[in-house]
Amino acid sequence: MTDIFDRLKSAEGPLEQYRKKAEGYFMFPELEGEIAPRMKFLGREVITWSLNNYLGLANHPEVREADAKAAADWGMAYPMGARMMSGQTKLHRELEEKLARFEKKESAYLLNYGYQGMVSIIDSLVTRNDVIVYDSESHACIMDGIFLHKAKGGKSYVYPHNDMERCDRMLGFATRQAKENNGGILLITEGVFGMSGDLGDLPGILKLREKYDFRLMIDDAHGFGTMGETGAGVSEHFGVMDEVDIYFATFAKSMAGIGAFVASEKAIVDSLKYNMRSQIFAKSLPMPMVVGALKRLEMLQTQPQHRENLWKVAKMLQEGLVAEGFNIGNTQSPVTPVYLSGTVAEGTNVVVDLRENHHVFCSIVVYPVVPRDVIMLRLIPTASHTKREVEETIEVFKKIKANLDAGKYKADEVQSMAVS
Repeated sequence: MTDIFDRLKSAEGPLEQYRKKAEGYFMFPELEGEIAPRMKFLGREVITWSLNNYLGLANHPEVREADAKAAADWGMAYPMGARMMSGQTKLHRELEEKLARFEKKESAYLLNYGYQGMVSIIDSLVTRNDVIVYDSESHACIMDGIFLHKAKGGKSYVYPHNDMERCDRMLGFATRQAKENNGGILLITEGVFGMSGDLGDLPGILKLREKYDFRLMIDDAHGFGTMGETGAGVSEHFGVMDEVDIYFATFAKSMAGIGAFVASEKAIVDSLKYNMRSQIFAKSLPMPMVVGALKRLEMLQTQPQHRENLWKVAKMLQEGLVAEGFNIGNTQSPVTPVYLSGTVAEGTNVVVDLRENHHVFCSIVVYPVVPRDVIMLRLIPTASHTKREVEETIEVFKKIKANLDAGKYKADEVQSMAVS
């Protein structure tokens, strides 16, 4: 027999193995100061490209005023209890109604968090007789929902990222499985894929409805507020809002807040309301967050300049990087990956140089998220970034790439940058 604590102390998980050398620097870094394009990291001012504050609303005066007034009016406790029992309010319902209208759906349901919401949506939508088909680059919340489905005896099929030929084949397998079990098929993809920045192939997927019978759900966390003529997301961008059966998005990106929502036919949303365990057994979203989300949604709909500024910055950054010979993949959104060649050790040393000597803070993605010998630096532009910050960053990246190509970041192991 093994003591659980002894096992935890001796065994390290996939990320935990880096804790001693990475915590406080690569993992759990502490950015200080007002949320802005320039913040402080370990006492140094850095240009920040790692904040999901697409529309720059986090510190917008109107948002700050609305948040402060709501906190003063309601406190952080109200309403007490879960929505089903004692946590329902008119403002929760108002937010849901406005989100549904914005997404051109019959109904919407407010969720406390995006991650747990998606897991619970999948759990509530499908039974062990149903089959899930999903994109290989789906977010972890989708994967965890699918793991729960499989743990209950359900089946799933995965297709390579945006590969419609393989998606066709997987739907064929799923159809046979579903017919055998008298079940249905749920196809899940993302609207904007948060790492690569490319879009889920909604037109390609929907064309497959000519051959197969399935329901389509999209996770549009990065597309809501950024994509489409009005910011209603990737389904609006492609002109297929009526053909997406279930639309899911969070407030954590464009809305710079906490919470999420799911929108669909009223009967489906009603079913979710009465079956989503993550909401039934959780305290209602506090009123200041609901009031704050109402204000952010209003600004998203009535102040298009924020989205326009975001795209100006994103295009300036992406076009500038491409002009200097950088590979940014196939991004079709503000998400801006920069692909370089190098080992994990080289990649982490690149980040140290970026932060310590060039005062640029961005995220790094290495194997196994990307192939071996690939380094991905992920930049998130916002409406608040300036032309100067874009130009400074591109100049820094040119120096970094030259150093990387010259072998200046080679090392047997990464030096510890942890803070005590």
